[in-house]
Amino acid sequence: MSRKFEKLLEPGYIGQVQTRNRIVKTGAGTFMWHEDETSMNNKVLAFYESLARGGVGLLIVESPTIDYPAGVRWRRRYRIDDDKYIKGLSELTDVIHRHGCPTFMQMNHDGPWQSKLGFEPDPPFKGPPIASSPTTLNSPGDFHNETPRELTVEEIESIIDKFASAAVRARKAGFDGVDINAASTHLLHNFLSPFWNKREDIYGGSRENRARFVVSIVQEIKNRTGGDFPVSVCINGMEIGQAAGVDNAKCLTPEEARGIARLLQDAGADMIQVRSIWLGYHVGGYLTDVFFYPEPPVPVESMPAEYYSKDRGAGANMNFAEGIKYSVSIPVMTVSKISPELGEKMLRERKVDFIGMTRMLQADPELPNKLITGREEDIAPCTACEDCLGSQRCRINAFMGKEYNVIQKAGQRKKVMVVGGGPAGMEAARIAALRGHDVKLYEKEKRLGGLLPVAAVVKGTNLENIPDIVTYLERQITRLGVEINPGKEVDLPLIELIKPDAIILATGGIPVMPDIPGIENKKVVSTSDLQKTLRSFMKLLGTGTLRKLTKLYLPVGKKIVIIGSGLQGCELAEFFVRHGRQVTLVDQAENPGSDMVDALFGYLSAWLEKKDVVFFNGVREYSKITKDGLIIVDKNGKELLIEADNIISALPLAPDTRLLPKLKGMVPEVYAVGDCKEPMLIVDAISSGMTTAREV
Repeated sequence: MSRKFEKLLEPGYIGQVQTRNRIVKTGAGTFMWHEDETSMNNKVLAFYESLARGGVGLLIVESPTIDYPAGVRWRRRYRIDDDKYIKGLSELTDVIHRHGCPTFMQMNHDGPWQSKLGFEPDPPFKGPPIASSPTTLNSPGDFHNETPRELTVEEIESIIDKFASAAVRARKAGFDGVDINAASTHLLHNFLSPFWNKREDIYGGSRENRARFVVSIVQEIKNRTGGDFPVSVCINGMEIGQAAGVDNAKCLTPEEARGIARLLQDAGADMIQVRSIWLGYHVGGYLTDVFFYPEPPVPVESMPAEYYSKDRGAGANMNFAEGIKYSVSIPVMTVSKISPELGEKMLRERKVDFIGMTRMLQADPELPNKLITGREEDIAPCTACEDCLGSQRCRINAFMGKEYNVIQKAGQRKKVMVVGGGPAGMEAARIAALRGHDVKLYEKEKRLGGLLPVAAVVKGTNLENIPDIVTYLERQITRLGVEINPGKEVDLPLIELIKPDAIILATGGIPVMPDIPGIENKKVVSTSDLQKTLRSFMKLLGTGTLRKLTKLYLPVGKKIVIIGSGLQGCELAEFFVRHGRQVTLVDQAENPGSDMVDALFGYLSAWLEKKDVVFFNGVREYSKITKDGLIIVDKNGKELLIEADNIISALPLAPDTRLLPKLKGMVPEVYAVGDCKEPMLIVDAISSGMTTAREV
């Protein structure tokens, strides 16, 4: 076992349950279920089995619905409000236990959340929301834009019974314990918080009264399941109001959180999990790094002293957790983009007893096993792209959301030629090699990565560390014995010489220039030329150095018009704004932000608006490019001149299929992956490489 991670990898106890190590997969939702199911589907089984097999210390399964429909806001969720759901969950616990992994079931209640959420067109609960008090928070980044109905005492007692009944069912289904989510802005936190809870009865006012709801749930679960069935409780170490214009002192303070933790311990809780929440920023509250994208909504120096803000969200909650750890005698766990290195440090410093992870384990379920065997360099990197938010998929782990989680050896060893060293090509080469094929990869550029290094110059590495993808995939295919041929463009004579049994084309895409009168104007910056220029500099300089140098010089003027408002256009706009440019985006698409994660686009668009970036969507026509700029016909039929020093296209790439038709009848098996098949995001390109190579 690696001594570098000695504390992280040592067993621990939560109540009477022994964990294999101190790494805990938290109960984040995956949207892989549906409310109509009474048995486990193969996606769910494959996902959780990969985590259990990967060596995680404890696996917390996301919350099934305990109170239908009032306690849930989307249909892609299993249920546990009736005994008929026990058998299905027992199928899941059997798979997890098969690999020697203990598992808890999380329980939460969405009560105060608005019934109409953008990602659920047909909500199971039509409202109004239910809460401690009819308190609202009008914010587009939160889920409290509908006035809730105040629960009666009888209704509260009924919900206590529903939590306890769900815990009993969880035990019957084979779970080793339960995890109560009283954090975020769920119903139980709604009672704990003095900002939300304005009641004047036994469930409001004093700390003891506000905690009575969740304390009663813990006590009732213990009464029904016995002392040997652990109950962990997730709470906010602080509720921070300042970003929403609310005085932090009127919210749940760290002192209040420590006191609540003591009450929960006295009630019988076996562990406290610590998070935090920023009012008005739901996603940025639980994905602490996202709160800093593209810039935090409040100055870092104004953030509460207890909120660790030095590493853009990494370890943000550790001071809250440490304060609670020294207030209770039961174990304490925390989350917040904690790497194995940071987790080990926190454990050695006795800030916490367990480390909660989700995204890093989704990126590589084998992370714990790789730490145990000293294979840190083989861990697939989580680049914090947030593609996993409700999408059932992961950028680097293409198996997430699939009905399988292993790579089978091929029945026959083949000579496989991969053309293109971008993410799709490298992943295809990796999977083909794992299947036992003889793989040769060719890339016309001197470096692997395709457009990823170029994208990293634009995106930076604060939120998404794209270069890590290239480093990881290149290392993996090298270790697997793939013959890598950089600086080698593939042509028909080379293919005839190699005589492959299968060829996988990953030649990428071709930049698209719109057909506009005047497109040949010198104001127009060709995307292709930009890429060539950046690649030429990257032969001498690294991505990070080149990005720094762009702050000193960019070959564009002050006023920039970007054609295209999808992911590429929005990220390009962010880049130019950071470099002091005045930016306008124009697009014939009705809505901006296509292909962006909704939460990230929400934060970015609000930031761009503050930076005076203008969006023209629903454009009817790009009329002409003149010496003054771009003339368009807007969605209302009005002709406008948008002044510009430079005009740049950020439209989706066109597939580069020039080689494809020439291969018919020449190679027995021909496949296309990535952008040369159709325009794709990185997550789609890697998935395309995996699924294709899995069939070769």
